[in-house]
Amino acid sequence: MASGYSDSWMGLTLMIVMILSCEAQLSDENFYAESCPPALSIIKGAISTAVSRELRMAASLIRLHFHDCFVRGCDASLLLNEPGERDSIFNANSVRGFEVIENIKTQIERQCPQVVPCADILAVAARDASVAVAGPSWEVKLGRRDSNTAATQAEADTNLPGFNDNLAQLTDLFVNRKGFTQRDMVALSGAHTFGIARCFSFRDRANGIIGGDIDAGFARTVRENVPCPADGSGDQNLRALDSVTPDIWDNSYYRNLVDKRGLLESDQALYSGGSTNSIVDEYVRNPAIFMGDFSAAMVKMAALNPITDPNQGQIRNRCSAPN
Repeated sequence: MASGYSDSWMGLTLMIVMILSCEAQLSDENFYAESCPPALSIIKGAISTAVSRELRMAASLIRLHFHDCFVRGCDASLLLNEPGERDSIFNANSVRGFEVIENIKTQIERQCPQVVPCADILAVAARDASVAVAGPSWEVKLGRRDSNTAATQAEADTNLPGFNDNLAQLTDLFVNRKGFTQRDMVALSGAHTFGIARCFSFRDRANGIIGGDIDAGFARTVRENVPCPADGSGDQNLRALDSVTPDIWDNSYYRNLVDKRGLLESDQALYSGGSTNSIVDEYVRNPAIFMGDFSAAMVKMAALNPITDPNQGQIRNRCSAPN
C-alpha cells in the first residue's frame, strides 16, 4: 500500500511539474507586439461583435477552449473539422463557436500571415468572451503551436467531465489527472453561471432516474418548461444552466447548488455533503473571491500541455484544417 501511494504521489507531482514547465515556456501578452501588432485588437473586436449578436456565444467560446485544453492540451485540436474528438458524446451537437474563431483567423491572416496560431486565438477569445459579458479577466500567456491532428473520440470521452459525474469522479479528473485543486475545479464549474444545456444532459436528473438531491419544485419546473420527458424525446431541447440569472455573470450558480437546484448531476455534486461544500459556501458569501479564483484557474487551464516546439506543431492557415 505504501509503495502504491508513493507511486501515485510521484505521478501527480510529475504532472504538476510538467504543467508549470509548459507554462514557463509561454510568453506574456506582448508576444505578438512586433510580429502581429493588431492581433489582440482583432480578437477583442470580433468577440465583442459575436457576443453582441448572440449572448450565448460567450459561454460557447469558454466551453470550446475548455474542451480543447482538457483532452490533449491547449493545441486547437478540437478546431480541426475531422472525425475524432468532435464526435465525443460531450462534444457532438454541443460544442460551438468554430465559425467565430475561423473568422478571427481569417482577419489575422490578412494582416500577419502564418504568425498567430489558432490555439492562441482560442485562448484569448475565451478571456475576451468572459469580459464581454462582465465576467472576470485574466492574463493570457501566448506562444502555443497548433496540433497537426485531431484527438480521437476515445481521448475526448475519457478526458472530459461527464454531466452525471459524482464528486469522486470529478476530483479524479481535475485533481489526480490534470493537476488542479478542488478549489480550481469548483471555480471553473462556475462558468455554468452562463450558458445552456441540452435536455439529454439533465433528463435523468429532472425525472428522478438518478440522484435524489434535487428540489422537487425545481425538478417539476424543469420537466414542464423545457420539456424533458423520461421517454427520451426532446433530447435537444435547451435550458439555462442558471435559471435565476441566466444572462448575468454572477455567483447565483452556487446559490442554486445550496438550494439543490443544480441543473446537472455534476453541478450538484459540488454541494452534496462532501469536501467542496465549504468552497461553494464561500463563493455564495463572497462573489469577488469566486471571480478571482476563476481567473486563476483559467490561467492554469490555458497552460495545460501547450505545444511550444515548432517541430511538434504548426501555425495553421485555417483553424479547421491542418496545413
